[in-house]
Amino acid sequence: MRVGDLPHRLLLGPGPSPVPPRVLDALAQPTIGHLDPAFLALMDEVRDRLRQVFGTRNEMTLAMSGTGSAGMETVMVNLVEPGDRVVVAVNGVFGGRLAEVARRAGGEVTTVETPWGRTVDRDALRAAIAERGPRIVAVVHAETSTGALTPLDGLADEVHARDGLLVVDCVTSLGGLPVDIDAHGVDAAYSGTQKCLSCPPGLSPVTLGPRAVARLERRTHKVPSWYLDLTLLKSYWGQERAYHHTAPINMLYALHEALAIVLEDGLPARYARHRDAHARLAAALGDLGLAFVSQDGYRLPMLNAITAPDGVDEAQVRRRLLEHHAIEIGGGLGAFKGKAWRIGLMGHGATAESVDRVVAALRAEL
Repeated sequence: MRVGDLPHRLLLGPGPSPVPPRVLDALAQPTIGHLDPAFLALMDEVRDRLRQVFGTRNEMTLAMSGTGSAGMETVMVNLVEPGDRVVVAVNGVFGGRLAEVARRAGGEVTTVETPWGRTVDRDALRAAIAERGPRIVAVVHAETSTGALTPLDGLADEVHARDGLLVVDCVTSLGGLPVDIDAHGVDAAYSGTQKCLSCPPGLSPVTLGPRAVARLERRTHKVPSWYLDLTLLKSYWGQERAYHHTAPINMLYALHEALAIVLEDGLPARYARHRDAHARLAAALGDLGLAFVSQDGYRLPMLNAITAPDGVDEAQVRRRLLEHHAIEIGGGLGAFKGKAWRIGLMGHGATAESVDRVVAALRAEL
């Protein structure tokens, strides 16, 4: 098969999201060296744009070479040392993955489990923080596996009172919901390019605040991953421009352009567009007799997890959407495997047209 023969799909799954032509054009620009002055200037602009979208003034804000999972691992291996007490809120796949990465970094992990589809139980999380006095507390802002939102309001105060750091997974929320890193007192966060930023997968935006950087600088053990070691990477992304690895140059072109589109849209307008698309989908799903698996009042606008009807082969419906309508949606993960669909309305895909197309396709196949 030639690349030119690949089919065109409307990507309405949990990621990747549709990529605008401007971003694809940027990706196709001539490759230059990763230490070329023109490329280094572009990196600085990427950092500035990421700060605006994250809502932060953090100096250590950069794009890691790797997908969102690389961002997760970057934050954990840099901030967790062997024996550190870590509390992780788990209400889906990605909270569980955070806990596993923290364990592999040597942390003594306590999980606060909440039923899938529900927002994190703040009372249980508060109790675990009080009991454990953790050095790290980690939560998933937007749980991609269940479509559930966990608000961040006031959480940092509870964590900081015990001299802990608050780590937040913003993989699905960045660019589609306000994350407001500084306003919420978040110490470290990471995301991915392939969700609401509508850039191809391959980079993971990461930001560390002053308290997290100070913790990093006081480490008594070397960061266990050389490739993800921020004490080395800061010299490449900072003023020194010390060689670390060959950056994915064209992917950074693409992220530069994707962030430009986000900021041209304006963050408030972009958030409103995601909310409007979600509301349009919710109304149509009600007409089809389909219900959300996520908790009312805490549903993500960009990731809509809905129950598959009894007696329906959900995988077959997804195949037919792909084959007959060129639309991709996602299946359930973990506890929802075989029981749910995940419809992503992310970034460039968060439009009334996308909603109408997927609803018409579901109506035809059901």
